[in-house]
Amino acid sequence: MSSSGMGTDWIASRGTPLHGTLAVPGDKSVSHRAIMLASLADGTSRIEGFLEGEDARATEAIFRQLGVEIEVPGPGRRVVHGVGIDGLRAPDGPLDCGNAGTGMRLLAGLLAGQSFDSVLVGDASLSRRPMRRVTVPLARMGARIDTGEGGTPPLHIHGGAALQGVEITTEVASAQVKSALLLAGLYAAGTTTVREPHPTRDYTERMLQALGWPITFSPGYARLEGGQRLVARDIVVPADFSSAAFFIVAASVVPGSDLVLRRVGMNPRRTGLLHVLRAMGADVEETPAGEQGGEPVSDLRVRHAPLHGIEVPTEHVADMIDEFPALFVAAACATGTTVVRDAAELRVKESDRISAMAAGLRTLGAEVDETPDGATIHGGASLQKGTIESHGDHRIAMAFAIAAQRADGEVRIRDVDNVATSFPGFDALASGAGFGLRTAVPTV
Repeated sequence: MSSSGMGTDWIASRGTPLHGTLAVPGDKSVSHRAIMLASLADGTSRIEGFLEGEDARATEAIFRQLGVEIEVPGPGRRVVHGVGIDGLRAPDGPLDCGNAGTGMRLLAGLLAGQSFDSVLVGDASLSRRPMRRVTVPLARMGARIDTGEGGTPPLHIHGGAALQGVEITTEVASAQVKSALLLAGLYAAGTTTVREPHPTRDYTERMLQALGWPITFSPGYARLEGGQRLVARDIVVPADFSSAAFFIVAASVVPGSDLVLRRVGMNPRRTGLLHVLRAMGADVEETPAGEQGGEPVSDLRVRHAPLHGIEVPTEHVADMIDEFPALFVAAACATGTTVVRDAAELRVKESDRISAMAAGLRTLGAEVDETPDGATIHGGASLQKGTIESHGDHRIAMAFAIAAQRADGEVRIRDVDNVATSFPGFDALASGAGFGLRTAVPTV
């Protein structure tokens, strides 16, 4: 942690209006799934646009430990020699997911159907995150998974379980939980059906379908039969909407900005932030640009526009859960009040994102009332200089880099090393677009 003098800090300050055409890195969620499903397919898959972030690389390293040959012909490119649905082999030690909650939860389902035992571990942040939301429903299918005290990692997965397809309505709206159940369903006897309280992103369903596994799905519903095969294919990973979101918000709030983001993944279960920002008055022009990796992509042109506060419709919350740190900044820069409800899931991310954003915005002079499942952000205040704790959370760090573009004075953001988990090179790309942003020697 940088507060103890061991990490990297950013110094962020007002830059210039944001201009240019940017290509943000590949989608992290799609990159995870591309490696996993290509590894289980029959034949060789070529992946383009793979995210060179620590989270996706951790998943890649795990599949190498499980016996999959993966070549790296160049940056963002992978050649995966699939071993077939039953071809994984026992690892020679624990499987380290790093900071990747997506990787760990999906792997819990996938590894539950193997003949061998495995242990999933993670970094200090991941080791505090809740895993019973995955292990409990997997147990209904016959999986045997032991967690640490309090339902946290490490996960000890016992091989040789005879999984049975079941019909499950999940307690939380989580694409990670749904995907874990579907991946276990690949190895289960009979039919696995998952229903959700609210629809979540359908990356796993789309990619299973693209690789030839029979699956039926619609918003909030998915059903598949075990005992099928996956067929290798080439996969192009779209640009990550969650990464683009920081630039969408920044261009919206920095006067004079006019920015184009190329070929951004527009999965309808991922783009709730666009609906909310447009309701706040944002100017985002969308030009469809085809499909990549089974996902629709668009070029986005974002121009500065005055934003006003709204009550965030709860039906969009699950579709923008990763974008709330950026939205909090947009709300602080808007006129009027923005109310967020039904977002308690934010408290169990890489950090407690409600608390972290509320505390940081208050440090910069904004007024924020925290609630158990959200917050009320009173916009319109002039943001001031200050020192922000990122809590080792990549999205908190990037959100306050945006806030600093509207602040009077420098904002020091502590402990930004984890930005590399999802958006390597963010600082260089942001600086090139007009951000005032540089690295600094950490303070002790």
